Amino acid sequence: MYSLDINFLKDRPNGQQKPSRGGKKTAFPAGNLTPIYLGVALGVFLPSVVGVGWWLLQAKNGELEQKVAQLDQENKRLDTAIGNINKIRGEITQVKSETQALVTVFDQIRPWSAMLQDFRDRIPAAVQIDAIKQTPPTAGDKGQPSPNPAGGIEITGLARSFNDVNDFILTLQQSQFLKPTESKIITAELVNAPLPAGNSGNTASIPPPQLVKYTIQSSLSDIPASDLIRELEKKGTVGLVTRIRSMQQTGVIAK
Repeated sequence: MYSLDINFLKDRPNGQQKPSRGGKKTAFPAGNLTPIYLGVALGVFLPSVVGVGWWLLQAKNGELEQKVAQLDQENKRLDTAIGNINKIRGEITQVKSETQALVTVFDQIRPWSAMLQDFRDRIPAAVQIDAIKQTPPTAGDKGQPSPNPAGGIEITGLARSFNDVNDFILTLQQSQFLKPTESKIITAELVNAPLPAGNSGNTASIPPPQLVKYTIQSSLSDIPASDLIRELEKKGTVGLVTRIRSMQQTGVIAK
């Protein structure tokens, strides 16, 4: 009998090869490998750059936080210093205000010795002064401050005639211690002259002479005493003038 011996390998198409055993292998392209090396280098370099940048950023943040803390501390110190300065300024302002108030009161002083001497220098020969009194300041309208806080004076006495009273008021209006526009005659009337003391003789046949009884009112001048130094010196007010000059030298009162 005949046996069949078939060789299937010979019947395969040309070019087919027997599959290799052991799994599929990755084939690298042949040629220039520089791009691959660059990619690997970039893959390693970029994370390193990011890490260094992050580290530098953290260090910078730490420095900034420390700087902010220092600035906060400095700001608190400056706030305290500013508060102390404002407190000192307030105290200085208060002292200046009190000093100015004291100077204002001091500058409004009108020594009676100087005023009386001024009146004696101005009184006519035919006029006699019986009394001089100071009048309080008048209140302002609707609760406003008094227009003349220094007050005024009232002079009463006798004069030989009405003309003598008019002469007296004219001379008073020239006084720097009084306000000229507010010096005026309030009353002026004829009265019998007072008899001399101890004269109790027969006066029925001889009528007594008549004189003018007057009342004059005026307001004290608001000119500062520092502006009346020469006038005060003429009237012999040495103590007040010395104190004013001393305050002018220290700058409390302007020259």
